[in-house]
Amino acid sequence: MPSPLTRASAHIQIFDNYLPETRLRLRSIRIPETNEWRHALQQRIFLHKESLAEISTSEINLNELEYEHFKVFEGNEIRKNRYYHEFDARLAAFDLYLGPLWGLNRMRIDFDSVEDMRNYVPPAFALLEVTNEPFFDDANLVNKNFEDIRDAVSRLNSRAGSVETFCASE
Repeated sequence: MPSPLTRASAHIQIFDNYLPETRLRLRSIRIPETNEWRHALQQRIFLHKESLAEISTSEINLNELEYEHFKVFEGNEIRKNRYYHEFDARLAAFDLYLGPLWGLNRMRIDFDSVEDMRNYVPPAFALLEVTNEPFFDDANLVNKNFEDIRDAVSRLNSRAGSVETFCASE
């Protein structure tokens, strides 16, 4: 993680369970400092077939009883800790993946317009742009492990002719 963030920095814990062959996920968020939980059923819609960058998300907040009814869908889970920090006047979300994906760290920034997104220059610590790489969509990472991530990064680096390694700070 980029300085000044550390694994001990304030964060939230995200548990996303993807319903197979749908655009739905059951999201649980835990705030470690208070042990407070929030649950939601979300539908993710990609707005353009040629781009994974523009996503619309519909969300239904669930109370504990409602969540209990949806728990049968748990199992295709991605777990990650999310940290927030501002870089270059933009709020960035840093996801540190847990479990089989341990070692995968991603940064996400939301933009007001597609033009802002296209003009954005990532910070030097960002090693690889994966916004439009379907492999790196969380729904596709459910049954993957870090070795799969390494292979995908190697393919992307060789395709781009890059010599940088995604796992340099491992």
